[in-house]
Amino acid sequence: MKFTIYGSGCAKCKQLTENTEQAAQQKGLAYELVKVTDTNDIIDAGVMRTPALAIDDEIVIEGKVASMEEIASLLV
Repeated sequence: MKFTIYGSGCAKCKQLTENTEQAAQQKGLAYELVKVTDTNDIIDAGVMRTPALAIDDEIVIEGKVASMEEIASLLV
């Protein structure tokens, strides 16, 4: 499973990263975590508001810090 975090590296982005890792570990998933901080790359991905999270290249959360529970509910 691949998680991509889109954002500048701010505190909200770091919190979203932590919550995502905790959710994946709670579910016992093997995952790859990619952080995209370049503004042009973020725009090219179609992200309008950061922080954002993509799971397997599909944007599932945009413009907010989702809780660990919220992210875990997206992982099947």
